[in-house]
Amino acid sequence: MRNKGAVLKQPMYKKSVAVMALCLSALVLQGCQSTSSGTIVKKDPEKAAKVRTQMAAEYIRTGDLDAAKRALDQALAADAKDSTANMMMGVLLQQEGSQISLDQADHYFSRAISLDPKNAQAHNNYGTYLYQAKRYDDAIQQFSIAGATLGYEQRFRALENLGRIYLIRGDVANAEKSFKQALQVNRESTISMIELAEIFYLQQNHAAARQIYESFVRNVGQKNQGARALWIGLRIARANGDNMGMHVLVNQLRALFPNSQEYQRYLQLQYSTEAVWK
Repeated sequence: MRNKGAVLKQPMYKKSVAVMALCLSALVLQGCQSTSSGTIVKKDPEKAAKVRTQMAAEYIRTGDLDAAKRALDQALAADAKDSTANMMMGVLLQQEGSQISLDQADHYFSRAISLDPKNAQAHNNYGTYLYQAKRYDDAIQQFSIAGATLGYEQRFRALENLGRIYLIRGDVANAEKSFKQALQVNRESTISMIELAEIFYLQQNHAAARQIYESFVRNVGQKNQGARALWIGLRIARANGDNMGMHVLVNQLRALFPNSQEYQRYLQLQYSTEAVWK
C-alpha cells in the first residue's frame, strides 16, 4: 500500500486492507459448550446473544459459515440490539461474498454502529467492507474513527488501512501521517514500515528509507520478504550506493519470484541511470 511526495500507483495489496480488521480473536469463546441455549435465552437474552456471537466468531474462524449464520440468527433473535452480533453478521455476509450477501452486510455494519457508535471494531470492519466496495471516502471516515479510538487493541490496523486508502487516492502526505501514527501505536507495524520505506525512497530521502527498511527486515526476517518488499529494498540499496546489498536482493527476487511484476520491472530498468526507479 505507497506514498509521500509523489503520487504512487495503487499498492499491490490485493485484499490488503485486510479483514485483519475483523479481529475475531477479540471474541473469546468461553463456556459455550455445555450451556442450554433455551435456558440462557429465557433467563438472560443479552448473555445468550453474546454466547452465540462468540460461537459464530469461532465458526467463521474455522470456515463453517453455515453454522456461523445459524448462531448469529439465534443471537439476534435473543437480542436484536446487540452491536457485536450485528457486526459479526456483517462480517459473515461479507465473507460469503455474493452480491446479495454484500448488500445485506452494509445494513448490519451500519446497524452495529448506530447501536454502539463507540464500537471501534465495527468501524474498522465496516471500513474494510467499504474499501473492498471501492467506497473510499466512506472507508476513510470509518478508519479515521477506529484509528482515533484510544484503548482499541487494533487501532494500529485501522491506521494502516487508512494509510493504504490514502495511497490509492494519491494523498501521500496523509498516507505518511497515518503510517507514522500506526508505528507510534505499534512499533512492530511492518506494513507501515515497508510503506514508509517506499514513500521515503520516492521522496529521495534515502537515509530514512534505508533505516526503516532495515527495521522492516529485522522484524520479518531477510528470507521472509515478498516480491514487493525485495523490490523496494533493492531500489533503496541502489540509491544508497550499496551495490552488494542490491545484488543480494536482486538474486533473492530472481530466485523466489522470477515471474513477478517486480522482477520483470527490474529487468526493464537494470541498465537505467534514472535516480529513482518506479
